[in-house]
Amino acid sequence: MSVRIGTRGSKLALAQTSTVCKKLSALGIGVEQVIITTEGDTTTGVPLHEIGGQGVFVRALDDAILAGHIDCAVHSMKDIPAFRPGGLVTAAVLRRDSAADFLAYKGSLDAVKVIGTSSTRRRAQLLRHYPDISIVDIRGNVDTRIRKLSEGEYDAIMLAEAGLTRLGIRIAGERFPPEKFVPAPNQGTIAVVSRADPSLMEELSSLDHPETRTDVAIERAVMETLGGGCFTPLGVYCCKGHLIAEVLSLGGERTERIETDVQSLEQAREKGRQLHARAKDLIDDAYRKLGILT
Repeated sequence: MSVRIGTRGSKLALAQTSTVCKKLSALGIGVEQVIITTEGDTTTGVPLHEIGGQGVFVRALDDAILAGHIDCAVHSMKDIPAFRPGGLVTAAVLRRDSAADFLAYKGSLDAVKVIGTSSTRRRAQLLRHYPDISIVDIRGNVDTRIRKLSEGEYDAIMLAEAGLTRLGIRIAGERFPPEKFVPAPNQGTIAVVSRADPSLMEELSSLDHPETRTDVAIERAVMETLGGGCFTPLGVYCCKGHLIAEVLSLGGERTERIETDVQSLEQAREKGRQLHARAKDLIDDAYRKLGILT
């Protein structure tokens, strides 16, 4: 009997699912790929925060698992919301790829004046370092964004380096190290979500990378304590227990940041509470300006 694996239909989602399928097949586990269309794929004309944030890429796949149409789904883990439906588990977290952002551009960085990104975090971090540039919303898959760059709609676009690597894309630009441009929580990580079936979970657990699972669990603990979601410019990154987290103003003028070693999820939550206390006005302001609060 094959494991039915759900995925979005984008090239990146299919590449990530192919990685999971190959790993399971190498273990003698049969697989069947099922493409699911999500609201995030069909609604591309507005910023993500206006249609519910990164979670819009996950909901349809969650529903398909719970309805029994598929057994599990492959996600970029950064897209998975903090609060999850009952009956679902993160059965496997693969070894993390690069967590860094990548600024793709042609010519000289000094000539870049207009950058495309739909991320409030990337917008704020770019404005912090380059206050004179213009940031313009951009949606669409990686190919679409690169095409818009090549057609001159933008001088540069910000992408996840891991996505480029998984797609085998080499493009001119600059890698921004995660210690400087703190990435979204769990960026660069592939996760497999399944129904809470012990036999299925046991099969999928063979893909799990314990060190990565620990690091991303720490990041999610901080994220959940901070709140704010995709509405607030925030970055959280943990590597072998070394945690960096920051919350920024929407325009990048101010940053509240912590950097420390953590040894447990409770320590991570405490650091998240400390950062939340310092950055509460920034979080509230982001919600207010984006029209989330009345």
